Amino acid sequence: MAISKVVSGPQAALDGVADDMTLMLGGFGLCGIPEHCIAELVRRGVRGVTCISNNAGVDDFGLGLLLQQRQIRKMISSYVGENEEFERQMLSGAHFGCSARGAARGAAGAERWWRNVGSFQMEEE
Repeated sequence: MAISKVVSGPQAALDGVADDMTLMLGGFGLCGIPEHCIAELVRRGVRGVTCISNNAGVDDFGLGLLLQQRQIRKMISSYVGENEEFERQMLSGAHFGCSARGAARGAAGAERWWRNVGSFQMEEE
């Protein structure tokens, strides 16, 4: 029996999402991101989330909306170059890290796979 993955909208898609969860968000740059789901997370006020995405959005769109409200506790991303709020939070000591290796370690079952690295800093082998 096939399971339908079609839902009626962002509210239904986010059923069960709560504070302090880890969310992996698709898209490339600002294309194909779940913008309606991000807006719903902002509306619901979900806090303390860890977001894994290839980028951190821009100041007024995408994950930038969650960053503005300080709903993201940790951001794991491979490109963060166009979000001034992300930069402010990172330089103030927020926990942001590198996504590619972290996601691979997490998928392999590593207990602590996230590592705090600075912008554009490569992690050693």
